[in-house]
Amino acid sequence: MRDTTEDVYSPASDRHPVSETPAKPKGASKPAAEGKPKPAAKPKLEDKPFASFIQDDFLPSLSKALEERGQPPVSLCLVEGERPVVGGSCWMVKGELSGERRFWLCFATDAITAGKTIALSESGTEPSLLESFLIDEKRITLALLQSRLLQRLNGQKWFGGN
Repeated sequence: MRDTTEDVYSPASDRHPVSETPAKPKGASKPAAEGKPKPAAKPKLEDKPFASFIQDDFLPSLSKALEERGQPPVSLCLVEGERPVVGGSCWMVKGELSGERRFWLCFATDAITAGKTIALSESGTEPSLLESFLIDEKRITLALLQSRLLQRLNGQKWFGGN
């Protein structure tokens, strides 16, 4: 008798040969390399204590960015004092640029994730408006804090015409 399996068309016969190793179930992970310790996670700048982060990382970075925009700061410092416009004690990054342009980046507490406000003044006048700053951001980084501050100062046309 004749073997009928040779005459029957099978779509599987048109495919490439299948590997002999069984397929891994979905969600299975590779086994961890044995004997190799995981590298220690590098601590993030933003996890440093507030004053250390501001003084060691944020202020030097901001100063350099301002210089690159042709506005080297006359002064730039971290202080704890009276919040402009509304009062109350807070931590502030106070900055002064040429032309008696000043800004205060205020933190409600000594944490970069705390609520933030900004006040601006020109020509030596006192600020009259306190604006919310970075209110919708969940994760605050050095780059984000710096770029948004520079963006806000540029909005005042402090870096030249827009």
